Amino acid sequence: MPYDIEPRLLRAFVAVAEELHFTRAAARLYVAQQALSRDIGRAERLLGTRLFLRTTRHVALTADGERLLPHARRILAAYERLAAACAGEPDRPLTVDVGGTMTTGHLVLARARAAAPELELVSRHGSGLTGAATAVAGGRLDVAFGRVAGLPAALRTGLGHLPVRLERMAVLLHEDHPLAARASVPLDALRGETLYAAAGNPATAEWTDLAERLFAGRGIALAEPFPEIEGKEEFVRVVRRRGWSVLASEQFIEVPGMVLRPIAEPVPLSPVSLVWRAGLRHPGLDALRRAARELSTARAWLALPSTPWWLPAADAEAMGIPGS
Repeated sequence: MPYDIEPRLLRAFVAVAEELHFTRAAARLYVAQQALSRDIGRAERLLGTRLFLRTTRHVALTADGERLLPHARRILAAYERLAAACAGEPDRPLTVDVGGTMTTGHLVLARARAAAPELELVSRHGSGLTGAATAVAGGRLDVAFGRVAGLPAALRTGLGHLPVRLERMAVLLHEDHPLAARASVPLDALRGETLYAAAGNPATAEWTDLAERLFAGRGIALAEPFPEIEGKEEFVRVVRRRGWSVLASEQFIEVPGMVLRPIAEPVPLSPVSLVWRAGLRHPGLDALRRAARELSTARAWLALPSTPWWLPAADAEAMGIPGS
């Protein structure tokens, strides 16, 4: 049967699917919860299937809801492209999650601002791409940075990305740690160590996943899950209080009393891409992509190490590494 579903109904479906909570989804769409429930019911009638399993305490996608979600995202992206084509390039501020002030994303944003000062590029400091990408796909954020191969496949279908950098991974150690005196730390030397890699923070699930892949079979333990840590000051406080060693990257904040040491033999890589909502057209996005390409070229950010290196196959493919 033919379907004639308004974009409003698709936006309602995507919002509830991403929030899994009707009150939060209604607030996100600036509608009453009763109106949102009516829209979901109408979408289900038009599609001839249930999209959600609902109780007073729990909302979950049905199998059909899971299957239809990426299609709904693609349709909404097409509507956005149509609106952009009709309206011309927007002049609204572009919101950009750079993750923090000591990140690759921050460097790209700074260069874009310097090159295009007439544009309003508003920075956000989230903690991970998994959380940011959900906001990007849902239209609450425009651009983010991070490891795209670590995102759920259904979420990636609604995103575009540009490889920016292969960051060398490192370990943050207390000054009196036996490995702190080394200029670099061989990966095998971390056997028996326990490293914090943001386990327990759903917004950084892509980073924890990368750590688990790196640690597998090497005798390195992942620190127990801990609630999300917000901000530099809180991170420093918690890490020092708990005595953690931390899996990090070469682009990382300074922590008093701790030292950052690159990991070697092999060199593990942390891939960083610029990520945006599929179909987004904005001069700020163009400026960010130009800045990312210029920095990647000038600083050889995408060059592979001359010594043995490590990167999961899916990440190598996403970053466009030949032969991956």
